Amino acid sequence: MSHTNTPHVLILGGNFAGLGSAQAVRKYAGKDVNITVIDRKNYLLYVPNISTEIFESDHPELEKNLTMDLPSTLAKDNVNFIQGEVTGIDVNRQRVKFNPAERPGAEPQTIEYDFLVVSVGCELAYEDIEGFAEYGDTVSDFYHAKKLFKKLTEDYHGGNIVVGSALFKQGDGAIGLQPYPGGSIPSAKAACEGPPVEVSLSLANWLNQHGKGGPDDITITTPAEMIAEDAGEDVVTQLLEAASSMGFKYVNNTGDIKRLTEHTIEYENGQVINAEIKILFPNWKAYDFLKNLPIADNEGFIVTDLYMRNPTYRNVFAAGDCAAVTVPKLGAIGHQECDIVGRQIAKDLHQLSAEKADVSLQPVVFCIGDMGDGKAFYIHSNSWFGGPEQKLVMGHVPHFLKMQYKRMFMNNDGKVPPWGLDVAEVLAEKIAV
Repeated sequence: MSHTNTPHVLILGGNFAGLGSAQAVRKYAGKDVNITVIDRKNYLLYVPNISTEIFESDHPELEKNLTMDLPSTLAKDNVNFIQGEVTGIDVNRQRVKFNPAERPGAEPQTIEYDFLVVSVGCELAYEDIEGFAEYGDTVSDFYHAKKLFKKLTEDYHGGNIVVGSALFKQGDGAIGLQPYPGGSIPSAKAACEGPPVEVSLSLANWLNQHGKGGPDDITITTPAEMIAEDAGEDVVTQLLEAASSMGFKYVNNTGDIKRLTEHTIEYENGQVINAEIKILFPNWKAYDFLKNLPIADNEGFIVTDLYMRNPTYRNVFAAGDCAAVTVPKLGAIGHQECDIVGRQIAKDLHQLSAEKADVSLQPVVFCIGDMGDGKAFYIHSNSWFGGPEQKLVMGHVPHFLKMQYKRMFMNNDGKVPPWGLDVAEVLAEKIAV
């Protein structure tokens, strides 16, 4: 427990879910709580727009446009920040081990908590794909995005480009949960397939604009029966029909990615596809320090109920990609979870009534993906979880919304006003151009 009378909320991770949880706790619990965020880096990385930046700019400025300083942002809400690498959690003693990460070689430290929010995200398992280091590409961070951009602009010879996902090894931590009546948290074959769809469409436009090819040079693959299955069958059918009419090639049921060579990509089902460039999205796996904890499932994801609270350790919460209930690993779902975490902690501190706090998670796939040429696709669906919604819009308005959302997020310290998503939904769904 804390050494002071003021409850201490410790939040592990400072990207979207960590920042959002800290802000939600402060919003609902008020000033009479101490909040600390620990993250190994001192900035937020705005991952969703990396591919947009490299495919819509001749000179991408990723660091300038897609990072937010964490210490100064958190300080505006009186939230403490520690730059450190978390190495262990002791849920019985209510303390966390970490190494200060400002300079290498720092001594181990511990910090105590009254409430713990685990929002560290996931490890991207590129090293588990044989040959990826030598022959693979991706857009999940600045280094890899710049490497791909250089390859496309300087070294690409017009061969086949494969865009696809490795098999997601999902844990058992969300089995039995029903976010909608009769629904469930399904088992996913890919962690999130909005990015492969987005990259394929925007890359095809980039190739065309630069005289290097087009959709018929791109093969989209998925380990699942249907790509982007979380969007719903009706939506995916429309996407696939549009992609096929453009000339994209599509291969499903590949299973995991087995191996990359200089000129091929090999799959678990035995299929081999020739590819000059291989843009891949890996398995998302839990960090080692989470595995085998009493709050984790068989893959190391944090077990919660639909109030984002661990069933056994009731003062432990999770939000974002590290939560077992977060399937697919999608930012919009993490955003919903942060608000729930803030409400629940405020209820425990008697700052919010149960009536206002007990709003359970009902996941919604809310995704806007770049298509190039100032266009984007907009998906709003909950059918995968048992809900009634499946909507798809493609055109200029969704692209405008994608860019405006990023500006709003960055200009408002990550605080998107409650009406932001509502306005986006109305505009995208009513103005389909």
